[in-house]
Amino acid sequence: MALTPEQVNTIQQLRVGQKWSVRKIARHLHVCRKTIRRYLASPLPLPATRCRASKLDSFKEVIAELFAQDPSASAVVIAQRLQPLGYSGELTILRDYLRSWRRRQQPQRAYVRVESSPGDYFQVDWGHFGALDYQGDKRKLYAFCLVECHSRRLYLEFTHSQSFETFLRCHQHAFRFMGGVARQILFDNLVTAVAEHDGSIVRFNPRFLSFAREYDFYPRACHVAAPWEKGKVERAGIGYVRQNFWPLRQFPDLADVNRQARGWLHEVANQRLHRETRQPPDERFRPECLRPLPALESDYRDLAQPLVHHDLRLNFDGNRYCVPPRFVSCHLTVKADSYALTIYDQQRELVSYPRCWRRGQTLGADRFEKELLEQRPSASRSQAQQRLIALLGLPAETYLRQLAETDRPLSRQIAELLELVRQYGPAVVASALAQAQAVSAFGADYIANILHQQQSPRQLQPPLQLKDPQLNELATDPLSLLDYDALILTQRREP
Repeated sequence: MALTPEQVNTIQQLRVGQKWSVRKIARHLHVCRKTIRRYLASPLPLPATRCRASKLDSFKEVIAELFAQDPSASAVVIAQRLQPLGYSGELTILRDYLRSWRRRQQPQRAYVRVESSPGDYFQVDWGHFGALDYQGDKRKLYAFCLVECHSRRLYLEFTHSQSFETFLRCHQHAFRFMGGVARQILFDNLVTAVAEHDGSIVRFNPRFLSFAREYDFYPRACHVAAPWEKGKVERAGIGYVRQNFWPLRQFPDLADVNRQARGWLHEVANQRLHRETRQPPDERFRPECLRPLPALESDYRDLAQPLVHHDLRLNFDGNRYCVPPRFVSCHLTVKADSYALTIYDQQRELVSYPRCWRRGQTLGADRFEKELLEQRPSASRSQAQQRLIALLGLPAETYLRQLAETDRPLSRQIAELLELVRQYGPAVVASALAQAQAVSAFGADYIANILHQQQSPRQLQPPLQLKDPQLNELATDPLSLLDYDALILTQRREP
């Protein structure tokens, strides 16, 4: 077994310098004792290092002078100054040298570790976790993470958006999960919270300050390039989620991601023995130290006021949602969260849909287009039809539909029927219409003939007496003369 020069040097140091036994060295380095003895007897000589000259050696003083003039000068600008002086090296070695030089000029900053008291601090941050695929439509996936700094109790929620409304909704859900609000919340210069940061001067988003007043907490923003100020949410929050929750899981949709995340929080994240506090977060957590939630919380759902088009659809987030026909050409209010979308007419709720994360989908068309089709016959009636149906009742509507299937002009037939109503009265015409429909006689002339017969009945003639008494006793079947009347009326219309 061959050892590296570093291992050989370690063996010599432990044996000669610290007087360790061979057994202890072998156990410490996980190497057999025979190998240890062999290298103690004849250690390998260290390879000779050869110092190679660099093309930058003769220009380092010039580089130092240029840096003294402008420490922010890039490697490209410095190379432009060195080339007239005879520098022939590549840009890569110059960049490496400048990187190491800046590192030496800016030593690592030390800081004092501070532990917060119960209920003092929440830390909040976002994390990006790729995207979810909804049958070919990809939606970016983000994780909202909030940590209670004293106990390291964690809240996690996944979303498809980092909008201001989503940001505030996640805060509301986290506050309910924790059972209250900390006195201060620390943010990493998120655009939704911090509008401007110039040195130690911070200007917060006015809408976010209103939210902070509503929940009675003081917002604080991390200093730029100061990662130690938000270490708990990065190490115990986003970093822990990436290492412990995210691997080896499958998620069909957003609801399933959050369902698994809630189970992981209750079963793993907040029950583990934390390596720094040596307590489970749920056991160390002190909810009585948090500030209470307001009695009435504001509505921070996503808000839009789209126009309803003539096809009953309004557009929201890449999809089309249908509404009742009476709202065509109106602006309605849409409020949506991660799971539901509700449409309002001012304060009145019209319809609610499950949130669709695909794109180009149409929801509710079957329901409201059917409603429109049911309204279309009454909407397409003329005033004359509506008047006739109002006078004669629903049987007239059925009669008119069957009359429209004949080759007779419907408008002329309706006009003639209205004239009969004016002459004879609605009740009499309705009775005649029922008689004509019973024998499938469709036309105003049939109705007029029935009314004429009813108004001018023929007197019954005495039966003819025959010479043979037996013939007088014969009974004949009654015959209907409607067929003859129809034949006569047809012949009248032909001339």
